[in-house]
Amino acid sequence: MPFDRASGLLLHISSLPSHGGIGDLGPAAYDFANFLEAAGQRIWQVLPLSPVGYGNSPYASLSAMAVNPLLVSLEVLRDWGWLTAEQLNAAALPTASGPVDFDTVIQQKLPLLREAAASFLKQRGSAKEPAQWVAFEKFCADKADWLDDYVAFVILREAHGNALWTEWEAPLAHRDPAALAAFRKEQAHALEVEKAIQFAFDEQWRYLRAYCAERGIQLMGDIAIFVSFDSADVWTHPEIFELREDKMPLRVAGVPPDYFSETGQRWGNPLYRWDTLAQQDFAWWVGRMRRATELYDMIRLDHFRGFEAFWAIPGEDETAVNGTWVKAPGHALFAALEKELGQLALVAEDLGVITDEVDKLRTDFKMPGMRILQFGFGNRGAHSYLPHRFESNAVVYTGTHDNDTTLGWWQTGSTPEERKHVAEYLSIGEDGPVWAMIRAASSSVADLCLFPVQDVLELGSEARMNVPSAATGNWSWRYNQSALTRAIADKLSAITDITDRTLRAQREIVQAAKEKAAEAAALEPVESPS
Repeated sequence: MPFDRASGLLLHISSLPSHGGIGDLGPAAYDFANFLEAAGQRIWQVLPLSPVGYGNSPYASLSAMAVNPLLVSLEVLRDWGWLTAEQLNAAALPTASGPVDFDTVIQQKLPLLREAAASFLKQRGSAKEPAQWVAFEKFCADKADWLDDYVAFVILREAHGNALWTEWEAPLAHRDPAALAAFRKEQAHALEVEKAIQFAFDEQWRYLRAYCAERGIQLMGDIAIFVSFDSADVWTHPEIFELREDKMPLRVAGVPPDYFSETGQRWGNPLYRWDTLAQQDFAWWVGRMRRATELYDMIRLDHFRGFEAFWAIPGEDETAVNGTWVKAPGHALFAALEKELGQLALVAEDLGVITDEVDKLRTDFKMPGMRILQFGFGNRGAHSYLPHRFESNAVVYTGTHDNDTTLGWWQTGSTPEERKHVAEYLSIGEDGPVWAMIRAASSSVADLCLFPVQDVLELGSEARMNVPSAATGNWSWRYNQSALTRAIADKLSAITDITDRTLRAQREIVQAAKEKAAEAAALEPVESPS
């Protein structure tokens, strides 16, 4: 769908300088929303909010529906009365600065979250029963189609030392009804605790989203096309994934060999049984996207190319070399989503080698594609990423979470030829290359324009969020509490305003158009009576 002209910042919740060692939905999130407003920004893009799995990656999640409990604010739980000030003060939690140490956060914050949730549950039926109780019961009822199985998966996975669900005892791995019923009865309290934590996130997110909306800020989320094998989704719905009789993946996702890798990339995600999904009117995907619309105003579809055709790799292969392209029912899927949910505010991540068929799928459903400035300064074939080649229905970035920061790219990732082309294309000036790129993106015709916070802060490679080829060390960056200054907000606001991306600028444009139309109507000649 077409978007109003606007700009925003890309920052995952975990990157906020919150108390407890990881960014959360507490005071730091509201401070960032205030910064966005002061800087004239109207979009806050986050990475998937899902509970993280392997490598702490939000793209390797334990659930496509649930949210990451580590992003729940303990300070807000204290304000709700789920925790006492003494409990919070006594906890040996990491500081509000420095990168995320996921192991420490899990060991120290998760028990406190469960303690808070248990405290909330104890008040059921008492004189102190919180007003939130009705909302909690409604949440559990409304989300039962995924929530009950997700919390069971979490408790079972933990009880089995985080082993793959295929390694659990067969009755539970294969979801024997009697075994599951016995487990749910035995672990009823633990399951309720996990539900309460999910509820806490939803409540805190709802308040933050309302706060942003009051300031004209929309939240953009991110949906990974594939799900992890080690997830509640595959355990719960094995029939919609390509699995062998032993429940291991028959074929897995990835991308073929290219200039960057002779063996391609083997991601390992199980592939969908699209024929089964189609027979079910894509019900699982409808539920997934309905959940996304509950969380976000706008949705970025990761690896959009896979909705038209995907690279299918034999499950037993260790590389992507022997994969093949297989058609996906993208048109049927998006038509079904539109029928059930109405027109969705979708952005297609269409980076890489894109075919005419992929472009047609995107344009048929009026989705903007992505343009990355860092990609535009190589050979002439890369110029589609430069502003003079943009169309208005596009989203331009200086870089994404998978790229180096713009300063890091300039210093060590770009070639001498690319730096020469940047100097020829842009007026770098005293501000240096990063702000020159920000200005170029903002002044382009692309309707949407997004910058990683690392670029606004002019940080180097030390602030990179993700190196796709690295198995460890990713996703941990956080900005310092004092980094986002009023001076930076004013500088960004001035650029955003002059390029007609602020809310005030959009209102003035609409008003000017109305005045021009009224003026034209007043000048129309009046026909004389016959």
